[in-house]
Amino acid sequence: MRKILLVCCFLLGVTAICRAQGGGRRSPADQAKALQTQLSLNDDQTAKITTILTSQAAKRDSIRTASNGDRQAMMQAMTPLMQDTNAKIKAILTPDQAAAYDKLMQERMDRMKQGGGGGGN
Repeated sequence: MRKILLVCCFLLGVTAICRAQGGGRRSPADQAKALQTQLSLNDDQTAKITTILTSQAAKRDSIRTASNGDRQAMMQAMTPLMQDTNAKIKAILTPDQAAAYDKLMQERMDRMKQGGGGGGN
């Protein structure tokens, strides 16, 4: 249950970050570039993460469309998608980068719980 809540918070954090930057969602390439800076990713890792985030964005958009405004249904459908995306991203990272990624995600979730939005570094 806690993992589901954390994934939901992550999703909301990513959404808040995307909206705070330029008034709309950031592209998967922009998200990957942000992670490249935050986690010191090499170009190969960044390219792989961009591919993962692009796939995730397409699936997320189809879930959003299929939910017809039912936020509960949308969140239930997006939870496994976010878990899968996070697992794929972490598989690309070194152990140190994976630890930093976990910390980054936890900080975003903490900000969401405090009502401060996802923020952007």
